[in-house]
Amino acid sequence: MNRKHIILFTVLGLIAILSLQTIWLYNTFVLVRNNIYEETNKVLDEALTEAIADFSKLGVPEGTAISSGPINDSIPANTYFYEGLWKLGIEISLSDIDSLTNDLLNRAGVESDFFSCWVNPQNGEIYQKSKLQTIAVWGAIKSEIIPVRTDLSLGIQLILTNPYWTIFERMSLLMIATAIMMIMVITCIIYQIKIIIRQDKIAKVREDFSYAMIHDMKTPLSSILACTSLLHSGKMDNLPELKEKYFCIVEDEGGHLLNLANKVLTLSKLENHKLEMSRTVFPLEPMVADLIEKFTAKTAKPVHFTTHLQAKEICADEEYLKEAISNLIDNAIKYSKESVEINISSLSNATHVLIKVHDNGIGISEKDRKHIFEKFERASAFKRSRLGKVAGFGLGLNYVYQVMDAHEGSVTVNSVEKEFSEFILYIPIKTENYD
Repeated sequence: MNRKHIILFTVLGLIAILSLQTIWLYNTFVLVRNNIYEETNKVLDEALTEAIADFSKLGVPEGTAISSGPINDSIPANTYFYEGLWKLGIEISLSDIDSLTNDLLNRAGVESDFFSCWVNPQNGEIYQKSKLQTIAVWGAIKSEIIPVRTDLSLGIQLILTNPYWTIFERMSLLMIATAIMMIMVITCIIYQIKIIIRQDKIAKVREDFSYAMIHDMKTPLSSILACTSLLHSGKMDNLPELKEKYFCIVEDEGGHLLNLANKVLTLSKLENHKLEMSRTVFPLEPMVADLIEKFTAKTAKPVHFTTHLQAKEICADEEYLKEAISNLIDNAIKYSKESVEINISSLSNATHVLIKVHDNGIGISEKDRKHIFEKFERASAFKRSRLGKVAGFGLGLNYVYQVMDAHEGSVTVNSVEKEFSEFILYIPIKTENYD
């Protein structure tokens, strides 16, 4: 399964989770809204009951009785009572209903603007409202219409215009829990995608590295086999100079393979902090001179070295520091034009000795500078090397980085494409902890 399929299935899974969560929230919203609707019906009924509870306040003469009508499922029993009051000339006041409703809604914990109104029970047409308020297109909750006429020509209704705060307040814990859960799910999915992409990248890097190493080992192994076969044939017995040359080739190629294996093992030990630096104070000039002599002798390109060593001594592991600088010089020659100019300089400040390796090579792009110290970085781009660019494993600069890290120092790079590259090693000055 490739990366596109993984991302596709992950996105589909996320959409499914969001859909289920949305349905859950919507169903909860409907349930809460229905509960408020039931409470609204109860409040209106209680308000009407309280409004007509005291006959004396309504002006009903003592001894007056209002009989209930016949049992009828379509007409509530109280409707006959409300109509009886009307026939006595007593009207139920909407303002009184509002006053009672306000108290009852507060007791029920329902926060909302509201008004009561006279309506037609058959078609819902509003005849009169207690307040000059408009009804929202969405969100308003209307109670059931309680008829006050037996012919169902008039009824009373309570309308909550903005019950949103009460709805969301009752859903607050669920919404907070949902938000936290969704944040966690999305974070985990994003993290999972990053891990999958990284694993995919690592797998490709390993594949490219294996291909690059086999390709680079194939040439010296082929040379060794060809030379040993020729030497065993006895054809070189009468040609001592040529025979010695072939022995040198075998020795050099064997040394190349050994150095490569040692570098991989050393990097592994450095990364696992199993290799300790043996720091001593030694002069820089002899080490730099030896490296210049070595590369001048073995490099086919014309290479011109200049040095400017202000800091004469350094406290470091000489063997590993020398190999680190050697890697920088080797890269400067590999990634250069036909003629190579390399300047090696050193200076010191209050805390560090700085060693700079400057070249006039092809430079490094800003994009590549972010990754050049990563292990196998060159191997991940090995396919480019088959188009005429330099092959490698990405071990050299990572080796430099690991050696500087083991010295509790650092390495930085300054570069301009097609102009120059300059690597700077920062090595801490000798302290009492080194003694």
